[in-house]
Amino acid sequence: MNAYSLDLRKKIVEAKERGMLTSEVARAFGVGLSTVKRYAATARQGRPLAPKKHPGSKPKIDEGARRLLEADLEERPAATLPERREFLRRTCGVSVSDSTVSRMLKRLGWTRKRSVGANERDEFLRAA
Repeated sequence: MNAYSLDLRKKIVEAKERGMLTSEVARAFGVGLSTVKRYAATARQGRPLAPKKHPGSKPKIDEGARRLLEADLEERPAATLPERREFLRRTCGVSVSDSTVSRMLKRLGWTRKRSVGANERDEFLRAA
């Protein structure tokens, strides 16, 4: 789920500060009662309303490595996962598993299936 925008959070707090009931604010902005209470309390305490960073560890394959991987995909479309993993280790110093490389390829919209090239298809049709 995506976090509510900072603009919406400010509007919720402003409505609450104008004296609207919590339930009215929640209904007006389409959020839960707890959300309105939490934002109001955060504003009262003087803390920022901006959404926090997502939890979890940072990605092993950063933006630079992703761009290099995309370039490698264009250059060597038939390379195997272990070959791509070794490429990332040599060029970026990133040590990742085959599954991590596979997930990244999927996010980039690439499939691991090899397509039959036009020349191979023509040879196959001539032989038949």
